[in-house]
Amino acid sequence: MKKPIKKSMNKKVSTTRFKKIRQWPKSFKRWQRNTLQIFLVILTLLAVHVTVEASIPEVKDPVYGASFSVKYANELGVDWKNNFTALLDDMKIRNFRLMSYWDDTETERGVYNFENLDWQLSEANKRGAKVSLAIGMRQPRWPECHKPQWYKDLATKQEKDDAIIQFTQKVVNNYKDNPAISSYQLENEAVNNWFGECKPEDIDQKRLKREFDAVKAIDSEHPVYMSLSDQHGLPLGKPVPDKYGFSVYRIVWNDKTGPFKFYATYPTPVWYHRLRALWIKTFKNRDVFIHELQIEPWGPEATVNLSVDEQNRSMGPSQIKENVRFARKIGKKDIYTWGGEWWYWRKTKLNDPLIWNTVKKEFNRE
Repeated sequence: MKKPIKKSMNKKVSTTRFKKIRQWPKSFKRWQRNTLQIFLVILTLLAVHVTVEASIPEVKDPVYGASFSVKYANELGVDWKNNFTALLDDMKIRNFRLMSYWDDTETERGVYNFENLDWQLSEANKRGAKVSLAIGMRQPRWPECHKPQWYKDLATKQEKDDAIIQFTQKVVNNYKDNPAISSYQLENEAVNNWFGECKPEDIDQKRLKREFDAVKAIDSEHPVYMSLSDQHGLPLGKPVPDKYGFSVYRIVWNDKTGPFKFYATYPTPVWYHRLRALWIKTFKNRDVFIHELQIEPWGPEATVNLSVDEQNRSMGPSQIKENVRFARKIGKKDIYTWGGEWWYWRKTKLNDPLIWNTVKKEFNRE
């Protein structure tokens, strides 16, 4: 007679032992177990994220540019002409985004003053620098929507839309033959509805399409670029510009969460920007560039009122290097930086050349 096989018993014992191994210590409560599990998942994802980002190469031979605002230089109290020529001659920047602010240019309806912009373009031309000209009602720097005083007296939305388009046409007509002009940037972050002193009526894609077509009708030689809304968003509607611009910010003061205010790091990794660029190339057949790389502080007050220590909390030398490295990993050669007025202010008004020299060194890094 055959002896009974104890295989099932052994299996039962093995399973029991396995279950015992899986059991948490009795001292662990449910919320403690859940918290630890969440922590381990986050830690794993973070490790994967760091590994992926570390493996992404930086773009070779990037072409750096800088935005420059006469308004902001004046706000900081520096000589804006000296500021601009220092960016040209000391920093050796050869690509700029310059502004054609409506409220400065057409303070009286139908009367235009291009003196400041003419001077900037003249200096750029002398040195062979190129300019991507911001046009339209919405342009960089606070309050974002730069409307002349007389604009608010227009009775209807149609009149207001027509006034915006007429101003844009005037600027393009005035500069289309200037050899320094390389492109236009129409209506900065045109659909950004959370930042700046703009009204809901200012975000109008029908008017935007009319405005885009008006520019192309006047000047078909120079490309028209448009920037996406802040750090996120995909271009689903029209118009379809010749190239899309990305904003890249890293550390900013967050005051959008009720009573909780703090410095926050944008949770948008390199691969996120690369995926957006791939989507745009695939579905819009357009390339992208960085139209605004943060290289200045974003603190709880206007920068001019911040101490050096407070400025450095969101933008010191190490963060400058990190932001440039981050931008280069996105993989696009054209990188327009944001903060040239601040670098000069720190250097000349605070007698602190560290920021200026750090940026200059990064621009010359291979």
